[in-house]
Amino acid sequence: MRCASSRASEYEVRIGELSGRLSEQLSSLRAVDSLVHDALTSIQRQTLRANRARSVDVPHIRSELDRSLRSLQSLAHTLPTVQTQIGDIRHVYDSGREKAQTLVADLEWLNTDFPARWRTILFTSRAPVSWRWKAMSRAIFVLVLVLACVVACVALRGAYRAHRQRLVWGERLMS
Repeated sequence: MRCASSRASEYEVRIGELSGRLSEQLSSLRAVDSLVHDALTSIQRQTLRANRARSVDVPHIRSELDRSLRSLQSLAHTLPTVQTQIGDIRHVYDSGREKAQTLVADLEWLNTDFPARWRTILFTSRAPVSWRWKAMSRAIFVLVLVLACVVACVALRGAYRAHRQRLVWGERLMS
């Protein structure tokens, strides 16, 4: 009997240990079951969303894509025309800008006072006048300069002669 009672107490200890492990395993199983249930619910929600997107959003996206492709094709047909028009506009704009710059330069030239214009024509090559006008102006300038030099030489000779002959200036002028 002693042997049976020791075995019974041993079995009771084992049953207690098994009961503890069983309750621990049962709580772990409940936690895992709860997690699996949450995951299943989440998967079902995601499946519903995916099915809705497939049935509603995908056809909408396809129709938008088709519309965009048609727009791109029409733009591809009109792009060469637009490019030539842009080229024409650029050409007209550039020619207008050049014309405006020319007009501004002409206005600046016309607003320049006469002596400055005359100096520019005579002494520079950037004057906006024809080569004939430049040549004629320079020839007139050389002629006037030569005449001025001749007159100055005659006047200096007369002054030298008057000084050498001790002629009086003022009341009696030399003749």
